[in-house]
Amino acid sequence: MVLAPMANVTDAAFRSIIAHYSKVPGGIPYVTYTEFVSADGLYRGDERGKKILLKDLEFSPKEHPIVAQFFTAEPEYMEYAAALAAKLGFDGVDINMGCPDRGVEKQGAGAALIKNPKLARELMRAAKRGAPSLPLSIKTRIGYNKNELDTWLPELLAEKPVAVILHLRTRKEMSDVPAHWDLMKQALEIRGSLGSETFILGNGDVEGLEDAKQKAKESGADGIMLGKAIFGNPWLFSGHVPSVEEKLEVMIEHTKLFEELLGDIKNFAIMKKHYKAYVNGFDGAKELRMQLMEAENAREVERITREYLEKVGDEKVHN
Repeated sequence: MVLAPMANVTDAAFRSIIAHYSKVPGGIPYVTYTEFVSADGLYRGDERGKKILLKDLEFSPKEHPIVAQFFTAEPEYMEYAAALAAKLGFDGVDINMGCPDRGVEKQGAGAALIKNPKLARELMRAAKRGAPSLPLSIKTRIGYNKNELDTWLPELLAEKPVAVILHLRTRKEMSDVPAHWDLMKQALEIRGSLGSETFILGNGDVEGLEDAKQKAKESGADGIMLGKAIFGNPWLFSGHVPSVEEKLEVMIEHTKLFEELLGDIKNFAIMKKHYKAYVNGFDGAKELRMQLMEAENAREVERITREYLEKVGDEKVHN
């Protein structure tokens, strides 16, 4: 099981919260990935820019094993970023070759690399030069405009990464169609025909742990990367089902940690996408959520939430 890298979601604050509540006795072991980080920015950014990017690479000891994910179209920058990951104590390096963001693609990075396998392989070799002691993985898609596994996957496997994580959609499809889990069989057949030992993991539309296990069993994938399932549920890998009160208390904790770790470099509005997930599916959720959307700091979030919890507590007593 792998926690997916999600921009402005799996930041240092949320990863720390997840590790605290998911890495528990009896929980399912999983690998953590950072948000994708610009290798270009690390290499040639100004002082403030580098400071912000290095914040994305901060992690707590409990997050191990943790993989640093980078994007770039410059082998020199990739080598530098990989070496930095090794120096910072990461357990692996991943190159993002699937992001459909236009700005990333304009650089020739992310999903644009599917159209440039020669450069993709150069970047993989550069990462290995930078961090020869760390395992290398690639997160990508099944193709750009269509299924290109027959030509794209062999290019990646030729460089012998430890793992390839396949988001089972094309770049063109974005996330607008169901993930093509039936194509995992094709990927595994390609690997087998090449005698490759690279692990192949699947990603896309995984709703939770039980769904992940089922998809792994049905598809034959070596592992599963979960993304959206973690929203509002830092207990995901523990198997614990939290009460509403637990969710709201952890939401407060998450907010305070975000403000403490990232408040000086990230907009507080980033937290509001989390409130939509934490505050959902219970009486009064909509009204509470609307109030939280107006909050401007952790202190206000705590006040609004505690007022709601006191109100619910009073109603239970009177009922």
